[in-house]
Amino acid sequence: MLALQPRFKSFDEYLAYEDDTEQLYELFNGELIAVPTESGLNFQIATFLLLKFAEIVGYRQVRGHGLELEVHGEPKNRFPDLTIIREEHIAQLAKRNTIRLSMLPPLLVVEVVSPGELQRERDYIAKRQQYQACSIPEYWIVNPQTQTVLVLELVSDCYQEVGNFKETMAIQSPTFPQLALTVNEIFKNL
Repeated sequence: MLALQPRFKSFDEYLAYEDDTEQLYELFNGELIAVPTESGLNFQIATFLLLKFAEIVGYRQVRGHGLELEVHGEPKNRFPDLTIIREEHIAQLAKRNTIRLSMLPPLLVVEVVSPGELQRERDYIAKRQQYQACSIPEYWIVNPQTQTVLVLELVSDCYQEVGNFKETMAIQSPTFPQLALTVNEIFKNL
């Protein structure tokens, strides 16, 4: 017998859905789209950055790929590779690891670009627009193919480029100026 995919009329309806699996889904036009598992390379880069940021803000404010962000547009949600949340989010996320549009945005979102033109466009264009619309103060695009880190800062509701960092350049984070990290450190053990 063919199982029917559920259709959702609202994000709240989607949040109430349980399929008793660990599968992550993006909600696109009311339908569930399975989020593919991350590559080992992307996971390794995100974990390295998670450890670096945990040294600055503490482990409770650093979330990996499982954090869900409700966003404007389609899909209605994203699962960033790394998110730095606010102190107040810790209690709000205790039941479900989802930041709603009604909540304050996280401090920083990091996406690690997967190979392929479609994935590149998602991180550089679609997600950039969605995170900007959510007023996320800082967005990083880490690209293993070019070994660069693009840092964007929200200025007057629009992302402005802080820098496109490479090689021995120190990454400049407007939100976390105490971060001491070069691009080569991210990519040296890959």
